[in-house]
Amino acid sequence: MHRHLPTERLALFGTLLATFGELHPLCDHWVQGSKTAMRKRLYGTDLVHADGSPATPDSTRPTMTTTTLGRRAAASHVASYTAVQLAATIGVTRAFGYRVYPTALLAGAAINASTHAAIDRGAVLLWLAKKAKKTGYIEHCQAVRLHDDGTVAKEITGPGSAWMELDAALHRAIGIGAAAVTTWLTTRPGARR
Repeated sequence: MHRHLPTERLALFGTLLATFGELHPLCDHWVQGSKTAMRKRLYGTDLVHADGSPATPDSTRPTMTTTTLGRRAAASHVASYTAVQLAATIGVTRAFGYRVYPTALLAGAAINASTHAAIDRGAVLLWLAKKAKKTGYIEHCQAVRLHDDGTVAKEITGPGSAWMELDAALHRAIGIGAAAVTTWLTTRPGARR
C-alpha cells in the first residue's frame, strides 16, 4: 500500500494535538479530585497525616512532611491525567483505523506527564513566569474566594487566576512538542506498528 507520508504525518499530528490539548481541561477539572488539586502545591517541613490533617507529637498514624503530601497529590493527578490521555489517544486513533507505535505513544505521554508534574507543583511555573516577566500578571489577576464564614480572601493559583491561565498555556504548548515527537516516532522510516 502506498503511503503519502506528509499527509499521514499531518493528520496524525493534528489528531494527537487535538486529543492532548482538549483532554487537558477535562483531566484538570473533572478527573482530578478536589483534595488533590488543593494539595499538589503544598511545600513545607510540617508533619501531616495522609488526609492532610496536622500531626501532633502523640500521633499514632503515619506522618509525612507537607512537601511529601504535595508530591503525592501531584503524582496522583499526573497518573490519572496520563491514563486518560493514553486511553483516549489509543481510542481515537484506532477508531480511525490507525495504530500509533507503542514506544511513540509512551514517549508522548512521558513528555506530557513529566512536564505536567513539574508545572503543577508550582516552582517551575513561577520560575518561568519570573523569567518571562509575568509575575505582575500573576499578582494582578487573582481570584476572590468567599469562605463559608463570609470572609473574603484572594487566591493566586485557582480558577479565574492568571496562574491558571499560564499553567494551561504551558501544558498546551508542551502538547505540541509531545504530539510532534509521537508523530515522528510513529512515522519515521523503519517504525513498526
